[in-house]
Amino acid sequence: MAEPLLFYTTAGCHLCEHAESILLAAGVRFSAVDIEEDLELIRRYGIRIPVVADASGRELGWPFDGQALSHWLGQNA
Repeated sequence: MAEPLLFYTTAGCHLCEHAESILLAAGVRFSAVDIEEDLELIRRYGIRIPVVADASGRELGWPFDGQALSHWLGQNA
């Protein structure tokens, strides 16, 4: 089974909430990472969240929908 994706997010981010619902609807396993707890993550993702990353370091940044997510995941197969 593939490793869960990392989902870079933070509290109160409405775009993140929307992206999370897309991930859940697609049945994707993910671990949420709150960037607010890490200064380096804030620097890296502060204006880019929500961002999804796989174990190889590939990233899918917002905006994305279910189709774009599916395509991005398919590139990993």
